[in-house]
Amino acid sequence: MAANVVNMEDYTFDQRDEFNRKQIATNVSALLSSDVDVSPMVVDGLWGTGKSEFCFKLINLMKESDTHHLVYVDAFQADHADEPLLTVLAEVVKILPDDAAKRSFIKKALPAARYGLKTLGKAAFGHILKQEISEVAEGYEAEIKKVADKTIDASVEALIKDHVEASKNLENLQKALKKIAQEKPIILFIDELDRCRPDFAVHLLEVIKHTFDVDGVQFVLITNTQQLKASINHCYGDSVQAQSYLDKFIKFSFSLNKSTFFSQSREIDTSKKHFDLLVAQNQSLQNTFLNDNDSAALGLVHRCIECNGLSLRDVERLVRYLKVYQQLTNNDLNKPSSGMPRNEYHTFYLIRLYAVCLSSILPVVANDITNGYPDAVSLTSLISIDTSTLFEEINLIKTYDMVAILLAQECKINATDYFPSENMEEKFSQQKRYYFDFQPDEGDLIKELRGTLKTLSLTA
Repeated sequence: MAANVVNMEDYTFDQRDEFNRKQIATNVSALLSSDVDVSPMVVDGLWGTGKSEFCFKLINLMKESDTHHLVYVDAFQADHADEPLLTVLAEVVKILPDDAAKRSFIKKALPAARYGLKTLGKAAFGHILKQEISEVAEGYEAEIKKVADKTIDASVEALIKDHVEASKNLENLQKALKKIAQEKPIILFIDELDRCRPDFAVHLLEVIKHTFDVDGVQFVLITNTQQLKASINHCYGDSVQAQSYLDKFIKFSFSLNKSTFFSQSREIDTSKKHFDLLVAQNQSLQNTFLNDNDSAALGLVHRCIECNGLSLRDVERLVRYLKVYQQLTNNDLNKPSSGMPRNEYHTFYLIRLYAVCLSSILPVVANDITNGYPDAVSLTSLISIDTSTLFEEINLIKTYDMVAILLAQECKINATDYFPSENMEEKFSQQKRYYFDFQPDEGDLIKELRGTLKTLSLTA
């Protein structure tokens, strides 16, 4: 989860390893320190799965052994510069021990970068001339083409000379990098590549392949591979096999999954765990049912996370919505004071919590309900209620399922399937009374849901 301003040193596995990823980082470190050629390596993962935080922790873990120069590059912060080679070199300079070493390296690095820019500029100039010729009126085309061809010929001749000169300068740059790496190998961690402009991301890949093919220099790319493939197709067209293109660059890749395993038996959903930790850390959510492991409230949120495949960043947004609601309502989600009818309070409590989850996770559905068009199917999709099997085993209906069903029954659209058949009606009523021993007036529940949604839309 990238942030605009972070202190990388604050992220360590010793401080927090709620997703059980230290062993993954240890294995990555072992691979990068071995003779196996795994560079460039890709740490793959969907947006919001904690790739950047894992990268920070991995770097801090490797710092403990002090065997490598560890260089972090935030590609997204640099893609406005339009020159990825300079971006990477600027970070390499920082690892050099003193000003003299930095000046020496810059002296060797800049000519290579300068010729790269110069060559690209001339190539683009020739291409533009050719494009403009096709647009010239037919009567003038031949004459102007002669002038343009001479210009292009001169440009090509200059390109050939520049290519020879650029090769020399590239070789000098690589020698300088190799010298640094001989003293201490270099690992460059390129983060946020999937968030960059497509042309910058692809150009950076090519720079890594053609410029940094140096003994002792390794790359770890922290990215969403699917988005990177989209960038490749954006630059070269859909006819290009993006995976085959990537295979030319990538030596080894692994994914940060949403789930990891603990004690080899119990699967931990990282997003649920992340939610629990964020709630525990926030003062405004301390005195709520969200802190009770066996509560229906926490069960509802965990179910929402599971059914909607929430990433870590999605979970952070959900917690932010909960905090906003607490702020706007003077901590309405806090546990009830003594003397309040618990069942009645709990019903409306879950409805308000359901509304917050809707606003964060399914804002379009939330907006429809706020505007007076509640659809039972859309509303219950938040926790994936299947009406085809809904009343087969009524005793398995959970508290938050019952809340969703009762809300669906009050919807204007598609409510029919949320009522039990005549022979199941008594059994359903018994289960409802088991959870909620009171009878709300017709329309009260959906009214409560809509009121909470309006509060979050700042209209009430």
